[in-house]
Amino acid sequence: MHKEQIDLLLTRGKNFLESAENRFKNKDWDLTCFFAEQSVQLYIKAVILELSGSSPRIHSLRRLIALLGQIIDEKIEYERKSLLFLESAYFNARYLPFKYEKQDAEEALRIAKELITLVKNYRIR
Repeated sequence: MHKEQIDLLLTRGKNFLESAENRFKNKDWDLTCFFAEQSVQLYIKAVILELSGSSPRIHSLRRLIALLGQIIDEKIEYERKSLLFLESAYFNARYLPFKYEKQDAEEALRIAKELITLVKNYRIR
């Protein structure tokens, strides 16, 4: 297994979530949203690597969730609208002159925490 890589992805995911929370405290809504998305992406990739032995080069949360579902042979239910919101945070914060508001940052953190909790349930114990 790729324990070191998995641990690294999980640590980075945790660090991105902590960074999102810190950016929120500093009223940096754009980076809160971006870091929240990154944290989820890394947690999902860590679990996929743990279960399958390979790490996908995919950035779409919807595609990552679908891939995880294929690996565990179970459809993972999560609100598509929320996944799209977090995905857009990744692209908007990096590439577009787009400003997020406090409510957006709150929503991004909420979604990220829910998804991380959901994904952690599929880890090998």
